[in-house]
Amino acid sequence: MHLNFLANILAFLAVIAYIFTLLPSMVRALLPQFKSTKLVIFSLRHRRNIGILAFSLALFHGVWIGIERQLDFYKFETYIKYFQGLALLTIFTLLALTSNNWSVQHMKKNWRRLHYLTFLALFVLPWHIIDKKQGNWSFLTPISLFLAFLFIGFFIWRNIQDYRNKKK
Repeated sequence: MHLNFLANILAFLAVIAYIFTLLPSMVRALLPQFKSTKLVIFSLRHRRNIGILAFSLALFHGVWIGIERQLDFYKFETYIKYFQGLALLTIFTLLALTSNNWSVQHMKKNWRRLHYLTFLALFVLPWHIIDKKQGNWSFLTPISLFLAFLFIGFFIWRNIQDYRNKKK
């Protein structure tokens, strides 16, 4: 139970850090009156580092789960059962590896395209939480789900606004 608690804490902290990477762009697009708040400015200024923190926490979460459940990565069933978590970790790995000036300069438009994967992660995240915590919620589970669904709502709202603005 000790490792499970630690894995849950790491996962929750990863969700919080990930949400902080999304915060500046969502607030600037949807709630511009709040774009000058200290929290938004801090998140924007340190977005890359916060993203790398989110990746690190998610990686440690995955390692703890692997240790606790004694996962056998030589079995195909492991990849099927943990598909969402592995997909999220893959996305966060790609984003973390390219969260540097060299990647931005050399990848140009492809860097931006690659970093749109963060929005795919936004939709996979609640699926992962619901699937893995089914019947075994901690007090952190509803908070994580609320944040994920809130930012999915923000994402949809933002895209509707962008669509309306392009239509005009």
